Amino acid sequence: MSESAELDKAFLALADPVRRAIIARLSRGPATVTELAEPHAMTKQAVSKHIHVLEQAGLVTRSRDAQRRPVHLDAAALERLTAWIDRYRLVAEGRNRRLDAVLSEMKEKER
Repeated sequence: MSESAELDKAFLALADPVRRAIIARLSRGPATVTELAEPHAMTKQAVSKHIHVLEQAGLVTRSRDAQRRPVHLDAAALERLTAWIDRYRLVAEGRNRRLDAVLSEMKEKER
């Protein structure tokens, strides 16, 4: 799958507030579907569907621990998203710094 397709899946998955809340919870450590469903007014089946979307996007994984199937955050996947965002953030910050410098020069010339 191309980098663009992976980004599309990840950002689409993160567009939903419930899925973002799940990611936030998993940032503190693995959790079961039951634990992830607790703060939401929805069924475990609905939360499982959200987890499935996050799995398909490569943002979370599941493991098996006897009867438990904890969900884990894939930190490397979030790191890839952050790296992609940072590329464009750094470009924008560079432009803003150049604009600030030009505006400062203009103010100095006015004095």
